[in-house]
Amino acid sequence: MKRRHAWLSSAVLVLALVADGRASADSAQIVIGSKAFTESVILGEMAAHLARAAGHGAQHQRQLGGTRVLWSALLAGEIDIYPEYTGTLRQEILVNEGLRNDSALNAALAARGLRMSMALGFNNTYAIGVKARLAKQLGLRTISDLRQHPQLVLGFGSEFMERADGWPGLRQRYLLPQQNVRGLDHDLAYRGIEAGTLHVTDLYATDAEIAYYDLQALEDDLSYFPVYDAVMLYRADLEQRAPKVVAMLSQLAGKIDAAAMARMNARVKLDHEPESTVAAALVKQTLGLDVSARSESAWQRFWRHTAEHLALVAVSLSAAIAIAIPLGIVAVRQPRLGQLILAGAGIVQTIPSLALFVFLIPLLGIGGPPAVVALFLYSLLPIVRNTHAGLCDIPAPIRESAEALGLPRGARLRLIELPLSARTILAGIKTSAVINVGTATLAALIGAGGYGQPILTGIRLDDTALILQGAVPAAALALLAQGLFGLAERRLVPRGLRITSTSAR
Repeated sequence: MKRRHAWLSSAVLVLALVADGRASADSAQIVIGSKAFTESVILGEMAAHLARAAGHGAQHQRQLGGTRVLWSALLAGEIDIYPEYTGTLRQEILVNEGLRNDSALNAALAARGLRMSMALGFNNTYAIGVKARLAKQLGLRTISDLRQHPQLVLGFGSEFMERADGWPGLRQRYLLPQQNVRGLDHDLAYRGIEAGTLHVTDLYATDAEIAYYDLQALEDDLSYFPVYDAVMLYRADLEQRAPKVVAMLSQLAGKIDAAAMARMNARVKLDHEPESTVAAALVKQTLGLDVSARSESAWQRFWRHTAEHLALVAVSLSAAIAIAIPLGIVAVRQPRLGQLILAGAGIVQTIPSLALFVFLIPLLGIGGPPAVVALFLYSLLPIVRNTHAGLCDIPAPIRESAEALGLPRGARLRLIELPLSARTILAGIKTSAVINVGTATLAALIGAGGYGQPILTGIRLDDTALILQGAVPAAALALLAQGLFGLAERRLVPRGLRITSTSAR
């Protein structure tokens, strides 16, 4: 058991190094996180540029899901810095503490070993928006005006649907009657507005899409939304580990106004410039630092994502095969325990994949380790169930004949039972492999990389080509896995048990 535990620990460690892109452990490296929207990625790139300018290595973990994922990662020391907003800190993360001003907010952060930079210079508040022509047609000027139109379809970002400063409070404050309210990705909501399937959505004040899609922000006439000043949130120990980086961050105070941020968002989302290039230009413009934007070619990105995805799948699936087949054997030999094993594997399968990833972050951090464990758990059920079914389906006369020959239990299992059930077991492994490859794309949301990275970026930037750069290789990898296990079946299943066209005739 100790050897197996050591093997799994080593495998997870190797995957973490591959998925996080770290060739060696560098105590001077600064890890920056960003949320899954363009503005946060740009600000994260700016922090990475400043860290390198201060003489440190910097790694930017892009698009790490929503607020809670970043906050948990910062508290756990998985990341050192990430862009945040004062309104989010007061109204969502620390809502129960009743923080009325920045002094109280700074004190609450200090108690958790965190610091907040001075405001960067813009207030990216929430707003509620509609198409300008719809606003004119229905006479919509304020959020209160929505009360007169219960037929409107509302679509909000998934995080906004649950936040303390989001839809629940907005509905209560304005007594909004709409019942057709959907939660979806923030960037996809804009497409819904453009297509006419949605009428109302949440906006960020600096979103480039407001002008691009000709949207009108409704007046917050009851002053529901607080101020969301953009800041850099960082760990307090950074002041000792990397004081130059903290000094660099402080120089950004008041240097980025709302118009400048909106222009940067537009350059990335509408003009398809790399975030690193846009961030480098602003650093040079505001601080006079000549930093270089790091960029990869399409092939370099492809091979990196392929290596990350293969590592995720190979480690988690191998571990699942090594554990699930013995569990299936135990389930057959001890029926009562077997029911618990099958029920436990089935319950895990019902947990939404993204929820399981997030549940594991407090225990294992971000990146490869939680992704591997989640994928391992999802791969168990088909293999356990098929192993159990394959062994149970062996005809009783064959079992009795083996016992009559005096074969020990281990020999019967190795020489007769496993070969006879090999086709069924391999079918379960193939099913697990396909599920594993597809689910691994979601691991990009917690910093594990893989083919999910271009898919998420493509959704965020409304770039179909980027989405295909992740979706097509993932589908091809799933087919390849099926083919490889098909070849394995030819080698492992006895010739007399294979179904061929000749035997079928």
